[in-house]
Formats: sequence, structure tokens, C-alpha cells
Amino acid sequence: MLEEITPLILTYNEAPNINRTLQCLTWAKKIIVIDSYSTDETLKILYSYPQIKVFQNKFDSFASQCNYGLGKISSEWVLSLDSDYVLTDALIHEINALKAETDTNSYSVSFKYCVFGKPLRGTLLPPRTVLYKQEKAIYKDDGHAHRVWVNGNSKMLSGYIHHDDRKPLSRWLWAQDSYMVIEAKKLLATPTSELSLGDRIRKQKILAPLIILIYCLILKGGILDGWHGWYYALQRVLAEILLAIRLIEAEKLQN
Repeated sequence: MLEEITPLILTYNEAPNINRTLQCLTWAKKIIVIDSYSTDETLKILYSYPQIKVFQNKFDSFASQCNYGLGKISSEWVLSLDSDYVLTDALIHEINALKAETDTNSYSVSFKYCVFGKPLRGTLLPPRTVLYKQEKAIYKDDGHAHRVWVNGNSKMLSGYIHHDDRKPLSRWLWAQDSYMVIEAKKLLATPTSELSLGDRIRKQKILAPLIILIYCLILKGGILDGWHGWYYALQRVLAEILLAIRLIEAEKLQN
């Protein structure tokens, strides 16, 4: 199965992360990377791997970058990864054992969030469709995030991917603030009746940070992870506070 798969990765200044991701992809005959004109050591690292083909494309949205990348892939299957995703050995073996001839068009995988390399007991990250047939897939934007839509049957794999982002906190804050501007626009533009319960709570601004703190530490067991769990919980609380501030700003600008 692995011989029929091409990994697809988006990059922009991912020097602190990309090597760990690529070291788990040495089995791939070809890796497609869509780079948004990185200015750090990312390109130097990428070019050190002979099986990598780099295409630079101006960033418009995550969905458009992914769709651009799909057009560069000739294999039947695509393994879509962020540049801070690290495949576990168990997942690699599981994918390799999949039957080549199957009526399944996509597979989803769960994540273990890592703080400074330590996997946490719980995470807010939902499973994501990462392995799919190229001709069946198209990406669409969803708020600040993006989703791949794949026609046909889908299954869940049992292995995990480690989400291990080690970029500096300043970069994380910049990214979160950018995401929350987009997320605020989505929440305000969507009728309340069409929002999920979680998004309805977030739209109220005040309760969400407190709920997220309790959810991460108690319901997800983060308190058992020591300071790593507290670090993750405080990150998520800060993200919700940024969203609340951006919601207030957007609402005032509309008046």
C-alpha cells in the first residue's frame, strides 16, 4: 500500500518541525511539498531529501493550497499531513497492511497532541481524514480551518499521529490571532440556529474560556499530565480569549 501513496505537506517557515515529519516518511518514493515562500531554513531542509518535490505557491487559503498540491500528485492515494504531524510506527504498519484493492476511498486518523514532545492524555483535536484517493477529493475552507471532502466510503484507522508543534510561542500567538479573525467572521455570519453547541457557547464570549479550561484539565485528564497539561489548557484558554476579543471588535465595527 505504501508504494501507492504520495505524502502532501504544506509549509511556511517550519524549520523547527519539518525534519521530524520527514523522518517518518523515508518509505515514500515521492513527497510533494507546497511552500508559501518560506524565509527560514525550511527550504534547505526540504532539499536535503532527494524524494521531495517542492512547489512554491502564494498562500491564499489552506484549501486552495491543498487543491493546488493535489494537482501535482499522480499516485492513486494521497497522505495529507501538516508540517508538525509525526506518524507513529504503528500507523505506518497499519497503512502498509491495507489492501490495495478496496472500495474504501478515505481513512481518518486520531491525534495525540504533544507539548514539547510529550503526548498528552487528551486533546481537542478531532480525527481527520488524512489518507484518501486523489481523484475523489477536494478541499474546502471551513472558518480558519480546512476540510477535505471525499466521495465514497470512509473508515477509521486505529493508529495515531502525533501533533508536535515546536515553533516559538510568538509564532503560535500570531497564528492564533490570524485564525480568530477568520473564525469571528464565520461565527457572526452564520445564523445561530446553524451553529453547533460549541460554537454557540464561543459566540457568547464569556463562558468559553472557562469551559475550555475545565474541559482540558478535568474531562480530558490534562491535570494528570502535570505542567504539560496545564500548558496546553492555558494555550486553549488564551485562544478562546483572543476569539472573544475579536468577536467584540467585529461586532463594534459592524455598528
